[in-house]
Amino acid sequence: MESNHSMMQTMEPPQLFRKYLIPSLFGMMLMAINILIDGLFVSHGVGEKGLAGVNIAVPIYSVILSVSLWIGMGGATLYSIALGQSNQHRAKKIFTHSIILAIMTTGLIIGFCLLFEQPLAYLFGANDAIISYVVDYLHIILLFGIVFVLENILSIFIRNDGNPTLAMTGLIVTAVVNIILNYLFIFIFHWGVKGAAYATVIGTFIGILVLLTHFLTKKKQLGFVHTKLDLSILKNIFSIGFPSFIVEGSTAVMMVAFNITFSHYVGETGVVAYAVVNYMHTVFLMLFIGIGAALQPITSYHFGAKLYQRMKQFVRIAMITGFGLGIAVFIVGLVGKGVIIDLFGIDIPEIIDYTKIGIVYFFAGYLFLGINMVFVEYYQSIKNIRIATWIILSRSFILFIPLLWIFPNLFGSNSIWLVFPVAEGLTVLIMYLALKNKWIKLVPIEMPELSKKSG
Repeated sequence: MESNHSMMQTMEPPQLFRKYLIPSLFGMMLMAINILIDGLFVSHGVGEKGLAGVNIAVPIYSVILSVSLWIGMGGATLYSIALGQSNQHRAKKIFTHSIILAIMTTGLIIGFCLLFEQPLAYLFGANDAIISYVVDYLHIILLFGIVFVLENILSIFIRNDGNPTLAMTGLIVTAVVNIILNYLFIFIFHWGVKGAAYATVIGTFIGILVLLTHFLTKKKQLGFVHTKLDLSILKNIFSIGFPSFIVEGSTAVMMVAFNITFSHYVGETGVVAYAVVNYMHTVFLMLFIGIGAALQPITSYHFGAKLYQRMKQFVRIAMITGFGLGIAVFIVGLVGKGVIIDLFGIDIPEIIDYTKIGIVYFFAGYLFLGINMVFVEYYQSIKNIRIATWIILSRSFILFIPLLWIFPNLFGSNSIWLVFPVAEGLTVLIMYLALKNKWIKLVPIEMPELSKKSG
């Protein structure tokens, strides 16, 4: 425990941030790769309709993941703050509550969704031509949804317990097993989209086994304690984790809204084109969330230890990292759009042309997304839920939904792709004005003397 205190308080900010950033980026990317691999194998092994079907079903994965992030990030933030306050018993109590809460909450949601699978598929944007693909994938992901929740929560807490490398390793194993099983189940056994779903489930279960080795290490502080139900802890977990729930939950809503809009204005060409762009977006979105996830344990600890000036340095480093990654991803889209489309084996000229337009327009949003994600994770990590929630609602509902209705009506179907970058850009502009005019503060209190003491 002392070594973790020493590392947090004395290691140079850039070095400490890198220690958490690199495993976090790899871990988040590998979570996204599990979904991307499903898309690639289904596209080549089943066809365009299978790809569109899985893409329409994918929002249920986001719904399940949103619950795990809600409880995981809420609990992990409280956990790291407790460690910063040197209260190890409370930290374990928070972890115990988080796991129990996750199992109960996920079980209720999954049970409800299983009762209404087909209506849910149509709600997500399915039509009669692809409904069978949607339901096949949806059923298996729902049936084993608790596996995804447990892996994500364990990964978050293990990272907050000072072991980001193991969190990354667990997700590497998950991705590798998923790739191997996808090939076997789709191309050898010919199980179609069901094979893709089963591969994801089995890979995730094996990843959990790897993560559980953390509890065998001597330096771990994470663990269960016998405790009575503490309603104040449950309330704080739900409150602090709410922005993470909205981030992932709004992603599901945005996917459904895009699918419905493309289907209405463009037809099957638009749905397939968006499937390609959305699979890539899943990968890149996880990278940006990874930057915030690397920032969270550091700023939560410093907030608990009241090292506010040192905390401010990490926010600045994360902002620069997020913007730099945004530029890199935008360039990848401009230069590699043809390669991206080839990955999915799309050979219909009309779909190829529309997807190329989509990649260029849509990827412009990454110039702003990184900044928004850093702000969300930061304000959440210091328990400023109001600001974090406002940022998410602004980019995903307040701005996004009206723009999605206005743009195609005024500027045509190509402008649907611009809704994402415009919503993200306007959110960054609003945040800049709010900070510049001091409507909101970056740090709660200025305490230079503690910053100096921390080195």
